[in-house]
Amino acid sequence: MSCKNEEVNHIQLSRRSFLTCIAGAAITFAVPGAIATTIPVADRELSFYNTHTGEKLSATYWSGGKYLDDGVEEISWLLRDHRASETTPIDTRLLDLLHQLQARVEQQGEFHVISGYRSPATNKMLIQSTSGVAKRSYHMSGQAIDVRLPGFDTAKLRQAAVSLKGGGVGYYASSDFVHLDVGRIRSW
Repeated sequence: MSCKNEEVNHIQLSRRSFLTCIAGAAITFAVPGAIATTIPVADRELSFYNTHTGEKLSATYWSGGKYLDDGVEEISWLLRDHRASETTPIDTRLLDLLHQLQARVEQQGEFHVISGYRSPATNKMLIQSTSGVAKRSYHMSGQAIDVRLPGFDTAKLRQAAVSLKGGGVGYYASSDFVHLDVGRIRSW
């Protein structure tokens, strides 16, 4: 008999039902982690293909309730500035945003990476040669990525990213990619 199903105003609880309800509540409030630890939590894995270097990677970056240094480092290396061969730690919030996006669109393929980390020198060079590059780009702090999911409509990918409200989302239809960052929520 469940506490939720008892009609307290009309039916008097038996002593056993009452004690069962109290004991359940006491355990829930006294040991909140006890129930959570019995529920298995899936690992978080992402797969990438770097369109500039041809490198591929599938890495687990979160497991057992914590971020994995090795996984984050492997992803950070793949997302490095290929022009300057420089890397910076990729913000784990960005990785979580990509993971959520992939779950939202129900596509398990690899993200094709157009741009990950950019060194300040690379960003400056791109400002001079390409339109739409921000002077204070989130790419320079490992908080932005430009991606596509092959076989999935990039316009729909943008819509799904906007619906997550995880940061900035830009859509570049002519170049067929979506920009994601973990800055303030905005879209273009």
